[in-house]
Amino acid sequence: MAEFTYIDAIRQAQHDLLEQDERVFIYGQDVGKFGGAFKATQGLQAKFPGRVIDSPISEDAMIGMAIGAAVEGMRPLIEVQFADFSSVAFNQIVNHAGTHFYRTGVPIPITVRLPSGGTPGSGPFHSQMMEAIYAHYPGLVVVTPATVSDAYSMLIDSVKLDDPVLYCEHKFLYRWLKSDSMTKGEYLPIGKARIVRAGKHATVVAYSAMVHEALRAAERLAGEGWEVEVVDLRSVKPLDTDTVMASVARTGRLLVIGESFPWGGVTAEVVSRVVAEGFHLLDAPPQRLNARDTPVPYHPNLWEVHRPTLESICQAIHNLLNL
Repeated sequence: MAEFTYIDAIRQAQHDLLEQDERVFIYGQDVGKFGGAFKATQGLQAKFPGRVIDSPISEDAMIGMAIGAAVEGMRPLIEVQFADFSSVAFNQIVNHAGTHFYRTGVPIPITVRLPSGGTPGSGPFHSQMMEAIYAHYPGLVVVTPATVSDAYSMLIDSVKLDDPVLYCEHKFLYRWLKSDSMTKGEYLPIGKARIVRAGKHATVVAYSAMVHEALRAAERLAGEGWEVEVVDLRSVKPLDTDTVMASVARTGRLLVIGESFPWGGVTAEVVSRVVAEGFHLLDAPPQRLNARDTPVPYHPNLWEVHRPTLESICQAIHNLLNL
């Protein structure tokens, strides 16, 4: 039986987009013959000559070019080598791409792939989660696929949108996460969350790689008799508050997990919305769990305790259940 990884799904989605729509092209550093820093574009330049193009080492110029191409009717697919480097293009993303339709009525259908999150030894410049920063700004769509099938379908959907999309793919999942199909399971559109494990004692909301840590914790707690419901947000802008609220209505308790820094993050937004709109549903104060409020450490042992882990998630759920 064939086995597909998360990175396979991203590569296949790009192949299919290039094949199906001549307006699509790929632009980024080393995406051509080299195949990208993580080999997400391997083999594509040979099959689609002139449409998989190496860029200069300038994220600002890359996004600026993409905006101009989108204005002229193209649908650029940009690879930024690490999500952290997208801050170099911050002005182009939030002040130009994000506001262009509002200012002119002309859409900017660009998709920016952001290899996100940490891996052991990557350190502070190659490990950050940038989704909350971009979700703060109107006009931008921010997606965080956590499964092989979502990695495929959400990239297809992102490029077809007329809005600028930040596609936050998690590097830890690239070759660790595997499936026997790239289209397995129920298809859901961008903006719709998925309940990946049903439960009745507590709701755990997560996204990106933290979905898998949450599922591991739910499995461990099931051995103690606790039924924990796990919700995968899938996209953080738009945010599916309805699915989260329906889950909290069933369980009465909420823990939100994110690998990003705690201050002003997605976890805070989810808690804020539940408290504002569903306070009457809660049997205990909602909790959240994030990475520590420090730069991401290099050392693998320090990195392991910097981000939420199976142990810290289980402890947080235990604390929530005892409130």
